[in-house]
Amino acid sequence: MAVSTQFACPPLVKLSNLIECYAILDRTSKTVGLINAAPLYDPFPDFQRQVSIKPEGNLRCCVYSPCGRYFAWASPDSVTVVDASVGRVVAILFAPNVYELGFSPLGTFVITWQRPSKDDNGDAIKNLKVWRVAVEGDSNPDVDELNVVGRFVQKSQTGWNLQYTYDERYCTRAVTNEIQFYQSQNLGTVWNRLHVEGVADFAGSPGENHSIAVFVPERKGQPAAVKIFSVPNFDSPVSQKNFFKGDKVQLKWNNEGTSLIVLAQTEVDKSGKNYYGEMTLYLLSANGGFDSRIELDKEGPIYDVTWSPNSKEFGVVYGFVPAKTTLFNARAVATHSFALGPRNTILFSPHGRFVLVAGFGNLAGQMDIYDLEKDHQKICTIEASNASVCEWSPDGRYILTATTSPRLRVDNGVRIWHVGGGLMYNQDLQELYHVTWRPQSPASHPVEDSLNITPSPHASALTYLGNVKTPSKPAGAYRPPGARGQVTPLAFKREDEGGAAYVSNGSLSLGFGANGFGKPRKRAIPGAEVVAEDGGLPAVGNAEGDENLSKAAVKNKKKREAKKAKEVADKAAGLTPELDAATLAARPSLISSTRSPERKDRKTHERNRSKANFEARPRSGQGQNDQRPSTARNASSPAFGNVKQRVQESSDLTSMSPDSAGSPQDKKIRALLKKLRAIDDLKMRRARGEKLEGTQVKKMDTEDCVRRELEALGWSDE
Repeated sequence: MAVSTQFACPPLVKLSNLIECYAILDRTSKTVGLINAAPLYDPFPDFQRQVSIKPEGNLRCCVYSPCGRYFAWASPDSVTVVDASVGRVVAILFAPNVYELGFSPLGTFVITWQRPSKDDNGDAIKNLKVWRVAVEGDSNPDVDELNVVGRFVQKSQTGWNLQYTYDERYCTRAVTNEIQFYQSQNLGTVWNRLHVEGVADFAGSPGENHSIAVFVPERKGQPAAVKIFSVPNFDSPVSQKNFFKGDKVQLKWNNEGTSLIVLAQTEVDKSGKNYYGEMTLYLLSANGGFDSRIELDKEGPIYDVTWSPNSKEFGVVYGFVPAKTTLFNARAVATHSFALGPRNTILFSPHGRFVLVAGFGNLAGQMDIYDLEKDHQKICTIEASNASVCEWSPDGRYILTATTSPRLRVDNGVRIWHVGGGLMYNQDLQELYHVTWRPQSPASHPVEDSLNITPSPHASALTYLGNVKTPSKPAGAYRPPGARGQVTPLAFKREDEGGAAYVSNGSLSLGFGANGFGKPRKRAIPGAEVVAEDGGLPAVGNAEGDENLSKAAVKNKKKREAKKAKEVADKAAGLTPELDAATLAARPSLISSTRSPERKDRKTHERNRSKANFEARPRSGQGQNDQRPSTARNASSPAFGNVKQRVQESSDLTSMSPDSAGSPQDKKIRALLKKLRAIDDLKMRRARGEKLEGTQVKKMDTEDCVRRELEALGWSDE
């Protein structure tokens, strides 16, 4: 798959309709295809013509070698390796059911991983195999078990592959409490061991200086630690960083292997501020001359951290959305911050001139391109909705985005964009599982002014742009009818739109104010009077926020405030209405209005229950007037006189001075009077023929005792 000098970009590979072996689909659609990039964008002819074994069937994975020399794919029965320059088959590895494929840095070895299994004796089968594929002078592509240079038992699919040094001199793998080193030409014997108690993860440096970083999580109250050793001197680490709140880490070396970024994360954030746990960043030098925690000035999770290809700076995307993107130098000092926005990804171009800041996943898929050589000037914003893959081309002029399965099984396809923002190529596919550029060294592509020369787009891009419907009116967030046509309150705006900064109060479900924004709301009791911060009464009139209310809402608010002010004034003056017998007889509702809310609710419930019992009883020959006494007759009855007397007594107690009303003796008198009122109610219900419960009858029997207590306190009926 040689790249002609007329091509500005290398070819790319797409793996479409990659499915599991038990699925049944149209076999003609399950294939691997290689296509040329700019400016032709057509299938690579040598691959279609010279490959004798077509990549068809239930294909599980495919991969390029890091050097870009070879390309391999796995079918249910074997693994095929081809020369990516000419499309010739180099090797066929007879390894069935391969689920993972990998190459050594120079393409000398192919590593395959199969699902763990056991033999007839119950022993684990060595499912991780290392094959030699580059054999000088060997024209036979068939590779048998004699070409397997190493076998291991690897149960976990996570971290399954061996880690090689850049020159393939050593390779490493982790076992319990140690890291084993092998010479790449002899994988049957352990060359050296690095014993670290409780080691959970490791990463070898990609530079010329052979270094290895290991991570030990927290254990028995001891802090977590990241240690850097120089191979093969394992007596003591050359650099070490201890820290708490580190259940797992990501170890990221720069290209030169001189500095290491440690992204530590806990499974659970005990403060409750972040659903994904608490995250911290640390920076260590490989020679032990520098280590520091990277201070971030915005609270929230860390979405992405990436080194620049020049190994002198790195970028971090962090903070609650809208996230903040900041560039740091090699000493963890912030040098530049980009505008806030819904972003979670940062990618540097291969030459380090451009940087891409994007928001993928559950975000809209916008990509901002910045030119670092022109004072971080923003070039453009690209709309790549639903993109699950994003990669720079090796020459740094194009950006590849794709929507892949199984994340999304609709609208799958490949798109190539120019760094200036234009769409160059579009291809829709039924199901796309993997797409990538052919790896090439950036040194093979000279640095050019990519912005001044804009190539012509492919016909597929023009067709796609012609069919895209541009919305006539931008669709914003939903607004209820009462809020339409008004200015959006700052509490509902993101920080990058001028709203208040998000502040977490330690709860995963509720923030301080509306939607977690703004100042914390004070605890308010429903029905209670609003008290100002200075302890006084609230001012009547337009308060802060009235400008966002409708005219009717403002009018109703003024009425409520005026009514409250009048009630407060009447209460302060000690004014109470005088009720006489004539008024009570004409307006019986005033009797229930003098009762407490609890008693009113209880009375309503009892009346409903008695009414239901009355309707359930069979009708007799008596007249309805006997069963339902009139209000006038009730007004002249002794029971009604007691009610009138209680109303007057209640008025007398209400008009008492505040000092006397609050004495213990008066409180006890009011409690006993309340019992008498309840006893009178029970008498009235029994007089109407209602059946009372045993507890209610006992309560009626205590009337004499209650009256004696009242007389002892100095209260009389007169």
